[in-house]
Amino acid sequence: MRDRAIRTMLGLSTAILVVTALYFARSILAPVVFALFVIAIVWPIHRWLSTRVPSVVALVATVLVTSAAVGALALMVAWGFGNVAQWLIGSASRLQVIHAKLLAWLEGHDIFVTAFLTENFNVGWVIGTVQYVAAQLHGLLSFAIIAATFVILGLLEVEVLQQSIQTSMGPVTGASVLQTGARIAGKLQRYMLVRTLMSAMTGLVIWLFALAAGLELATAWGVIAFALNYIPFIGPLVATIFPTWFALAQSESWQLPLVVFLTLNAIQFLLGSYLEPRMAGSALSVSPFMVLFAVFFGTFLWGIPGAFLGVPALIVLVTICEENSSTRWVATLLSGRKAD
Repeated sequence: MRDRAIRTMLGLSTAILVVTALYFARSILAPVVFALFVIAIVWPIHRWLSTRVPSVVALVATVLVTSAAVGALALMVAWGFGNVAQWLIGSASRLQVIHAKLLAWLEGHDIFVTAFLTENFNVGWVIGTVQYVAAQLHGLLSFAIIAATFVILGLLEVEVLQQSIQTSMGPVTGASVLQTGARIAGKLQRYMLVRTLMSAMTGLVIWLFALAAGLELATAWGVIAFALNYIPFIGPLVATIFPTWFALAQSESWQLPLVVFLTLNAIQFLLGSYLEPRMAGSALSVSPFMVLFAVFFGTFLWGIPGAFLGVPALIVLVTICEENSSTRWVATLLSGRKAD
């Protein structure tokens, strides 16, 4: 009993130290992990190109295609929210009327917020918010540059690493490690394929619904839903809340925002919680509880990149645990499946 307690305390202490190291080393570890994820996704493209064109040309083409895909998602988000910002600026007088009506309604129900806003909403708050957003954008730019560098260097060394593993670990152990790596890469590729298909379907359905509901900027809402759907839970939540508030500003009533909120949640639930698991199949089955935990824990550790990398990291952990009989129970626990 005493030995078990000691081992438990050692395990908890080790876990705390690892999490602390991941948090404080996020500026370098997050781009490295993202680069490894990208390499696992695009390596088949690079290998296919290498058989047809010189290696340098294949590398440049792979990096350009990858950068174009990531850049396109960023531009979609910027374009969508840019359209929303332009609409808000053009509708400033309407929003002022809605604001006055809302304050009058709240004060009529003995809820006084004017004094609170006067005390807390000042120039310093606005400047601080702008500085925070600028810092986040600068951090994302640095993240992208570091990650791109590691992707380029990593693609050059994949084959060398495979040969080194087989040479240093022996034919049996080396083959097992390479097989596990291939399984992880295959699962990550399938995850991104399914996520892309579901994101496209989500964006299309939300665009059609926005048109049918008479919601302005329907194309922008569809594009935003498509791009943000790559981040589980957090992305769909943002893509639901913003159109709901926009519907309130557009209609000046509660009926349209309620319909928008309920319909968008139903779309996200049916596509994300019902259709996507069936498209992914048992190979990617993970517990919904652990998916939610991975997203928020990744966000806590590494911010926006962590929110995106949380689920892939969970898939990698489940796959590694499946390879060893002593840790297979961990994979079963994380996957949410019944034990065999």
